[in-house]
Amino acid sequence: MKMVSSPVLEAKSLTRRFGGLVAVNAVCFSVNPGEIFGLIGPNGAGKTTLFNLVTGMIPPSSGQMLYNGTEISKLRPHQIAAKGIARTFQNIRLFSNLSVLENVMIARHLQTSSGLLQGVIGAAAQEEQTTRQAALELLELVGLSDRAEEKSRNLPYGEQRRLEIARALALQPQVLLLDEPAAGMNLNEKHQLSEFIRQIRDRFNLTILLIEHHVPLVMGLCDRIAVLDFGQLIAMGDPAQVRNDRAVIEAYLGGE
Repeated sequence: MKMVSSPVLEAKSLTRRFGGLVAVNAVCFSVNPGEIFGLIGPNGAGKTTLFNLVTGMIPPSSGQMLYNGTEISKLRPHQIAAKGIARTFQNIRLFSNLSVLENVMIARHLQTSSGLLQGVIGAAAQEEQTTRQAALELLELVGLSDRAEEKSRNLPYGEQRRLEIARALALQPQVLLLDEPAAGMNLNEKHQLSEFIRQIRDRFNLTILLIEHHVPLVMGLCDRIAVLDFGQLIAMGDPAQVRNDRAVIEAYLGGE
């Protein structure tokens, strides 16, 4: 008999109101271990709000968010990150005055026994060296090892995106949320990014949630896709099902 894995993430009637605006409206979905799960929809559909609910940036107005069967709706962002959920942002959030290497090391320090403060002041020298080596390996993975000592603000936009992913991976997550990782990239860069996302999923045994406006990338990359429109979930399924869904064609693609 085939064993069915329990969901890593599960939203139960997740709702977020801002005054009279319902940004996310009773959304239900589950994400299975090892999936690349896409989230698409028009601008203003509620995608980033949903990411913010998953990662504790904002609390839900009602409903629940479960991680490995445990509710995380009331936890703060750092508590959720410590449990194994990391994310990137639509607007890149790097420490611009720190080096590329330091950006990754700071995230990695959060996973060490000595913690960030001791690492920064130079205590636990062996652990500091281990942290540095792990950060360098992540930079090698994302193709930035030759720029480790540069200020992160000096990187081109696409490389800043890769650095943000490396920093998220330094948290050693089980679940990685990517908010428009292909924004600002050309077609060749988007193809490379798609292959890179598969690579890190397989290498680190990750579950990945992806917000992306470039529909061909999502269709070619994701195992399943959820579609939001005006805060409501209007379709969910594999790429072929979503591509041919009448509600998606009318609401997201603007009709035939």
